Amino acid sequence: MTLTPWLGTTALFSFLAFTAAAGTAAHAGTPHEFLPEAQLLLANGACASAPQGSPEVIKLVTEHCKTVSAAQNDYREKWATPARAFFAEHVATTIPKTVVYPFAGGDLATALTVFPDADEITTLSLEPAGDPRGLAALKPTALRKALATAAVELSSLYRENFSVTMNMIGAMRGSAISTQLLFSLSALWVHGYELDGMRYFTINATGDIEYLDDAAIAAIDAKKLQGGKRNAAFGSVELRFHKKGSTREQVYRHIQANLDDAHVKKAPGVLTHLEKKGKVAAMTKAASYLLTFNDFTTMRKYLIDNVQWMASDSTGIGPKYGKPAGFVYETFGKFEATNMPAGNSITPSWKAEYKAQPARDLKFRFGYPDRKNSNHLILMRKP
Repeated sequence: MTLTPWLGTTALFSFLAFTAAAGTAAHAGTPHEFLPEAQLLLANGACASAPQGSPEVIKLVTEHCKTVSAAQNDYREKWATPARAFFAEHVATTIPKTVVYPFAGGDLATALTVFPDADEITTLSLEPAGDPRGLAALKPTALRKALATAAVELSSLYRENFSVTMNMIGAMRGSAISTQLLFSLSALWVHGYELDGMRYFTINATGDIEYLDDAAIAAIDAKKLQGGKRNAAFGSVELRFHKKGSTREQVYRHIQANLDDAHVKKAPGVLTHLEKKGKVAAMTKAASYLLTFNDFTTMRKYLIDNVQWMASDSTGIGPKYGKPAGFVYETFGKFEATNMPAGNSITPSWKAEYKAQPARDLKFRFGYPDRKNSNHLILMRKP
């Protein structure tokens, strides 16, 4: 994900401030299962099976899937194939099977490329998973518009290897078809996984998961929330899935959260939840250099204290932070300077690291290019 360089930091985080819908406390009943809604999104949004609905809906979805399927095929052939080979060679089997990916937007696809056998993957970002029931209720005109937006954003992620935050605000926050969730379901399809179940949850003050049950969902519906407020009420989602041909179930959770220091202090349950995972593997990319900002020292410290192995572009944990904590770096591709002014403070640290190491080729883009449009990727580990 990327923040738009021209928007000032203060104004940006005022604009992007996390909005949680009031009165959505989870209940103690049985978690509501949203698998039927997920299957419809897989068919009519992620193009994983034949379109469903009226002849008019099927026609719209068929056109949508020409664009999406082409982007998915490009992704498999041009990006995922070399990237999978690279990570199969460079990711040790001994790293933690629990993965944390901050500032992820809707990017489960890359996480499954780097960590295909993870037991649990958690992404965190400002974007909500969204209410999965919206797709079925859309009239053709609204459906056409929503699908077109989703297709543009999916194509951007699959072909450019990052998404633009300012675009995702409209595409994900107020979307009628829960675009963040659609990205995640598409990732499962693209990588050959099958969905077993989908639930929504909140994180309580002690860092524990509380699933939404029928009563909690009825309480949300009674408020008649619209657009972004409705999607924020369904901000965090859990997908359970398995690789085709396997019976081993894996878990993906997306948590909607603002990770700046002020919001983490105000609502510490998310950080506590992450800390309860113990030692983790991690990744981040195209994260607008937030981990170098003074506003994000808490998340930077969490990663330094808990990560055993991490993949990133230059928006990850820079050597000036990681080396004093004992991390060892391995650099790939070329790097001379960050691609935006927000990364100026970390450029010297990365440039020195690249200069000190032998040249290693990188045949695919991982997040941002550098200022000269060169691919680069960094692996960081605790010996």
